Amino acid sequence: MWRIQSIPKRCYCGGRMIGEVQRKEEHDTLPGKRFFTCINYEADGLHYRQPWVIGVQEEIERLTSRLEEAEKVIKEVPILNEQIVSLEEQVKSLFGLLDVLTVKVHDLEMICLD
Repeated sequence: MWRIQSIPKRCYCGGRMIGEVQRKEEHDTLPGKRFFTCINYEADGLHYRQPWVIGVQEEIERLTSRLEEAEKVIKEVPILNEQIVSLEEQVKSLFGLLDVLTVKVHDLEMICLD
């Protein structure tokens, strides 16, 4: 069976999901129970109806996972900054070496061509 994760946006049929509050029935122990329900919902098994609490719980779990991933990336930023500084220093050093070698090549050309 196809599983909708988090707060559903669309039903299997493509219908829009709406927030629904169940009416109080005579023997209802949970009056006002909330659902995410397909706008075309009929109790025929062809449309989606999810208890609100499940959708919200799955959404919280999804957002928690994304937050944990973001925290890992944020913790790596100082390390990456250090690597950038180190690489910038290496580039500066290599440009200095390139200047020295360019002068030496020029001097050798002058000696060899004379």
